[in-house]
Amino acid sequence: MNMKHFIWLALFLLFSGNAAAKEVAGVDVPDQLTLSQPPLQLNGAGVRSKFFMDLYVGALYLPRPASTTAKVLQQDVAVVSLHILSGLITAEKMRSTIEEGFEDATDGHTQEIAADIQHFIGLFDAEIQVGDTFLLVADKQQGVTAYKNGVASAPIKGEAFRAALLNIWLGQHPAQNSLKQQLLGQ
Repeated sequence: MNMKHFIWLALFLLFSGNAAAKEVAGVDVPDQLTLSQPPLQLNGAGVRSKFFMDLYVGALYLPRPASTTAKVLQQDVAVVSLHILSGLITAEKMRSTIEEGFEDATDGHTQEIAADIQHFIGLFDAEIQVGDTFLLVADKQQGVTAYKNGVASAPIKGEAFRAALLNIWLGQHPAQNSLKQQLLGQ
C-alpha cells in the first residue's frame, strides 16, 4: 500500500465516526474525507436495497460536487464507500453481483478489462460480514485501490477499468437507480 492511500484510509476511518453529515440506515456518513487538499466532499449517500431489505449504505466522495456521471468521471479522484448492512451479502453473491455490474457498466464490452475484473473480483474471496466496509479509491493517476476493513489491495491501473467500476453505481444501467440518484445528490 502506498503512503498516500494509507493516509487517505486512516483519515477516512478517523473522520467517519466524528463528522457525520447524515445518518443513512443507522450508518454515520461523514460530510468530508480529508484525504487530500482540498478535502473530498460527500456528494451523496444512499441505501442499496433488494426486496425491501437494506443491503449496504453507499456514499460518493469527490473534490467538487457533481450531479452527472460525466462530471464524476472527469474528476481526478472519486471514492465510493460501502458499509455492509445485511448478512444476505455473501462473498459468492458479491462476486457475482460485481461481475454482473461490470457487464452492465460496459454494455457487455468487458474484453479490454477482463483480467482486471477477475483480479478485482478476487478481492471478495473472503467471507463478508455485516459491518464490513469497502472503500474504493478511483484515482486517475494511481489507479483503483480497494480497501476491505482497512486492508488495501494492489492498485488496478487504467482509465477503462476506473470508469467501468464507477459506472457500476453511476452508469446507464446502475446497480440501483435510486442509489445512483442519491450518490449524485439528486
